[in-house]
Amino acid sequence: MWFRSLTYVGVLALGLATAGAVAAQEPDRIFDKSTVWRPLTPNDKLVVYGIDDPAVAGIACWYTQPEKGGIKGTLGLAEDVSDISLACRQTGPVAFKGKLSQGEVVFSERRSLIFKSMQIVRGCDARRNTLIYMVYSDKVIQGSPKNSTSAVPLAPWGTEPAPKCADALK
Repeated sequence: MWFRSLTYVGVLALGLATAGAVAAQEPDRIFDKSTVWRPLTPNDKLVVYGIDDPAVAGIACWYTQPEKGGIKGTLGLAEDVSDISLACRQTGPVAFKGKLSQGEVVFSERRSLIFKSMQIVRGCDARRNTLIYMVYSDKVIQGSPKNSTSAVPLAPWGTEPAPKCADALK
């Protein structure tokens, strides 16, 4: 019995360590907008963040997520809701920094003290030469149906031709 609990804790710790490695890139906080006023503690907000795709130069994503204020939010104990929107765009010439996997995690962060995380994953629609990004949140106990998708058709940039995402797939 104690072995099963110890195994679960080990798997959870390994999962959190792996998520931390993926989330090595800190997102840029662009701006926020208060949505719920709280008199003595920070307000609830919608916050816009920007990140660059670590494996594809010339692609950036922006996501908006709610952040809880109040006492729990201030102490980092509030579980943020799963409503996250996503927009990704080509911002320069596209260059693949290595081989890509379908559904590969681009960015990940925890959304609650232990059980919930938010992930941005990437795929390639080879037929349409388009990178597809999806953001979703999940829980250790049960999944979450909240998600958002953004598509980036690869286009020429200046005199550079558009690369084929299919050529970068593993």
